[in-house]
Amino acid sequence: MKKEYKIEVIKESALSSLFLGASKMPVKKMEAVMNQYGQEGWDVSFQVIEQHRLFLFWTREAVVITFVRNL
Repeated sequence: MKKEYKIEVIKESALSSLFLGASKMPVKKMEAVMNQYGQEGWDVSFQVIEQHRLFLFWTREAVVITFVRNL
């Protein structure tokens, strides 16, 4: 059985990371993306949170979500 994969990267807001030093992950955006792919027959295979450097002193988080479905 063949499988198809799709990757979606959802990042924190850069402005709030700069001005507040930290911000929350955009949960509503994550839910919307996951519901959209779920309606198209995709399942979440795994997800990981990684930190990216933002300019010199700041970091921001991103969620990498991998979706999978059978062909």
